[in-house]
Amino acid sequence: MKIPIETMQAEFKRVLLSLDLTDDKAEKIAHIFTQNSRDGIYTHGLNRFPVFVDYIKKGYIKPDAEPQPVDAMGALERWNGNYGPGMLNATICMDRAITLAKENGIGCVAISDTNHWMRGGTYGWQAADAGCIGICFTNTIANVPPWGGVDPRLGNNPLVIAVPRKGGHVVLDMAVSQYSFGKLQQYKAAGEELPLPGGYDKNGKLTTNAGDIMETWRLLPIGFWKGSGLSLMLDLLVTILSQGRSTAEITKGKSEYGVSQVFICIKPSGNEQTAQLIEQIIEFTKTSGLENPDNGIRYPGESTLSTRNKNLEEGIPVDEEIWEKVRGL
Repeated sequence: MKIPIETMQAEFKRVLLSLDLTDDKAEKIAHIFTQNSRDGIYTHGLNRFPVFVDYIKKGYIKPDAEPQPVDAMGALERWNGNYGPGMLNATICMDRAITLAKENGIGCVAISDTNHWMRGGTYGWQAADAGCIGICFTNTIANVPPWGGVDPRLGNNPLVIAVPRKGGHVVLDMAVSQYSFGKLQQYKAAGEELPLPGGYDKNGKLTTNAGDIMETWRLLPIGFWKGSGLSLMLDLLVTILSQGRSTAEITKGKSEYGVSQVFICIKPSGNEQTAQLIEQIIEFTKTSGLENPDNGIRYPGESTLSTRNKNLEEGIPVDEEIWEKVRGL
């Protein structure tokens, strides 16, 4: 089943207006959720929307809250999100980091007491569209065990790095776990096995069964001990810079809200040499022989544009059960 982009956005906005969001906020949030599904990130588009609505109803997300600057130290600023909608807080913070970068060459905005930003890549694309290198990361509830441990004590702490490019921005958007929790939910709902092991079952064995991993909450960190260390460092950085809640504090609440995030922008020299360097790196990467002739080498973000164009032309694929659930909200 496929839905026109305009229909999806209108349905999201209808639901949000019924929750007493202002027209402007409802429009912006509906737009971001729709963009995520349009670009093929269904786990943080339509599929995540009912959870977002539930969090508003439970009071975890305060729809009328506005982020506020708390402290400024030149190119570095600290903000408080006041538990407002995460995607709006993130958009504002990245926009501020862009402004600081254009004034100083670099800008960093750290925010505490915010909420899930949905697709982190949204803000990487935002920075790249403004001609900036963007780096952003967030902590999460604990769902990854530290290397050598069996209990979740680390977050899958997504990391985004974006580089602007005329032929299509290079945008890395990754969780520190091998598969994000949303991706596990997608595979479980489809009844499909993961392409590679993504975590542990109740017997402590690596498995490709998404349901078994979700039951144990033992997601596998990328690069084994390296991913474990990266997750810890991202939590340290985001908590120190924002003076917000750590993964340990977030996990005490049993639900993922009131997280901490960092948005960094760098203004690169926009000369021809920079563009040539980017192309040199991409072109060299693509000269590798292929393991499978049917699967070419892609740089991060390359498939996003093709998925976007396809979904704009044909409509956005939806899970019919979730679509009907949204229509019933």
